[in-house]
Amino acid sequence: MSRVLVHFSCGAASATAASYAVEKYPDCELIYCNTLKYEHPDNERFLYEISNWLDKDIKILNSEKYADIYDVFDKTGWLIGPAGARCTQELKRNVRKKYQRDDDIHILGLTYDEQERMALFEDNNPELKIDWVLDDNKVTKNDCYRIIKDTGIELPMMYKLGYNNNNCIGCVKGGMGYWNKIRRDFPEHFDKMAKQERKMNVAICKRYEGKKRIRVFLDELDPNAGRDVPMPDIECGVLCVNENTREEAQEQFEMRFGS
Repeated sequence: MSRVLVHFSCGAASATAASYAVEKYPDCELIYCNTLKYEHPDNERFLYEISNWLDKDIKILNSEKYADIYDVFDKTGWLIGPAGARCTQELKRNVRKKYQRDDDIHILGLTYDEQERMALFEDNNPELKIDWVLDDNKVTKNDCYRIIKDTGIELPMMYKLGYNNNNCIGCVKGGMGYWNKIRRDFPEHFDKMAKQERKMNVAICKRYEGKKRIRVFLDELDPNAGRDVPMPDIECGVLCVNENTREEAQEQFEMRFGS
């Protein structure tokens, strides 16, 4: 029989998807592609509490090639670009591909209000069989926060600090406002990424002068830049999203379903 793989990412949506999956597929497997080293320490607590709530072990999958995100940056010479983040590709996507089988059914934590992301994922992964359990049950992102709170499980600390996703501390897909918040909340992570940028001569943040795009290194970033910009909804795991891929997702969604 086909396996059902539930892709847990220490986020509220993937935890909620796991709860629907366990009810629908009691024999499903919960898997987590390991990036805990540079995530908030509270994520480990959340992972084990979700496992206890669902009465299911969460299988932790590790890359056989890379130790962590900085190991990926150093060995590949790649930080961020139009194709997304190399760390997501190596530590999430490739680890998932190595573990999966052709006949697996996949459960992902994309919600009813993320139609364009689901469309993009299906277009980029036509070989996968996907059961969109949150979409089928019309569960939104805000619903996921409420569902987890209702269990008595505390949401991960990154949500409480005002971040929209529970990624690594200092995600390379974030913009200037996001990185200035990282500078305030986690200065040691900000400094480490600033040094990595200089080491690789690659800047995460960009600003525009007319149509000209200017790279901005973190150690040159104006502390007030992006102050009035809402926290980005950056995805790590099933779909690596930065500004470029978000635009592509919207374009593909409109092509398929209309604007």
